[in-house]
Amino acid sequence: MHILVVNGSPKGEDSITLQTVLYLQKCCRHHEFEILNAGHRIKALERDFAPATEALERADLILFAYPVYTFIAPSQLHRFIELTKESGVDLRGKFATQITTSKHFYDVTAHRYIQDNCQDLGMKYLRGLSADMDDLLSDKGRKEAREFWKHTVWCVKNDVYESFPEAQPDFEPAPVSVPVNFEEKPGDIVVVSDYAEEDIGLRSMIARFAAVCERDVRVVNLRDYPFRGGCLGCFNCAADGKCIYTDGFDSFLRNDLQTADAIVYAFTVKDHSMGARFKMYDDRQFCNGHRTVTMGMPIGYIVSGPYSREFNLQMIVEGRAQVGQNYLCGVATDERDPDGEIDKMAKTLCRALDTGYTQPQNFYGVGGMKIFRDLIWLMQGMMKADHRFYKEHGQYDFPQKKPGTMIGMYAVGAMMSSPKLKKMMGGRMTEGMLMPYKKVLERIPDRK
Repeated sequence: MHILVVNGSPKGEDSITLQTVLYLQKCCRHHEFEILNAGHRIKALERDFAPATEALERADLILFAYPVYTFIAPSQLHRFIELTKESGVDLRGKFATQITTSKHFYDVTAHRYIQDNCQDLGMKYLRGLSADMDDLLSDKGRKEAREFWKHTVWCVKNDVYESFPEAQPDFEPAPVSVPVNFEEKPGDIVVVSDYAEEDIGLRSMIARFAAVCERDVRVVNLRDYPFRGGCLGCFNCAADGKCIYTDGFDSFLRNDLQTADAIVYAFTVKDHSMGARFKMYDDRQFCNGHRTVTMGMPIGYIVSGPYSREFNLQMIVEGRAQVGQNYLCGVATDERDPDGEIDKMAKTLCRALDTGYTQPQNFYGVGGMKIFRDLIWLMQGMMKADHRFYKEHGQYDFPQKKPGTMIGMYAVGAMMSSPKLKKMMGGRMTEGMLMPYKKVLERIPDRK
């Protein structure tokens, strides 16, 4: 079997993810592996995609290998997928799978992004391997990689793959009306977008938002920013937050965007995400490391396209807000009633600014931050800026820092382990659990 490894890491041959692929290559010498360093060579592939087309056509199985960057794949791999679709190469019937390395922070959304795009291309998708960055260094991790590969080969031989999603009708955007409004407004809400001149629908939605919003709105189009490239994963910014690129993005981000009262992201759905350039913007925010520097800031989204069909993208949007501790004021789309959706989101955003309203984190936020908390604690010697931020903001909330609660649980556990005491307590266990809550209610006077 001829396997094309699409290495999406911007580090190319120095990719940690690629080492797992090389391990499998040594273990399975009867298969032919060809490696295309798509992430590292993306600029060259933009100029001439023909070498990639030929490699894709040769493959029996296409293996995407990449590190998870900001909920999905690196922006360089996003761009490669865009170029693949634009090239018109016929990949129907070919098998595809993936290997990622990460600390399991939203690896599920990254895997689903690749799956959705493979199925767009008519490929037979096989579930991939999500490995920890250090898995290859352990016997358990190496065994899991070998077993994954054996299963992958079996699936190819037996024509077993994930079911294709049902075909969806073509999307038709609803019209947007833009009222005229020249009044002076207070505040500063920034709309971060990625649109071309021909993106009339998205531009109209942004214009309506600016007109109906009670606060002043300015628009930043990422197509106008002189990015030198996507995040390289080099960790140059780990100690002081300074990006290795000289395009000034780190200063622009901190001085022009994160100083706003609120941020609204506006994009057109492309390849089941926000598009490669928007993803580049997301990835380059790693100059802030894992620091939730905008927590408390309300955010909103303006999305052109069939957002209601994109369940994975919905998880990413909510997950970003939850991990960042930002109140998500709404996602306005042009699917049904864009005027009403935009107006509601604008009102909600302004109310959040007026009242300081926030919401507690759900599983997306709590789970994501626990992964970051443990990661930064271990890597504090290198990620010094993150470590300082986590200490200052009380984000090292380890459970072992609550000795009183733990001692209490030992006492309760001891009582429950004794049949005699358990019988004597009867239903008073529930009463005891409710006692502190009842005390809270007792402090509130009854209304007359």
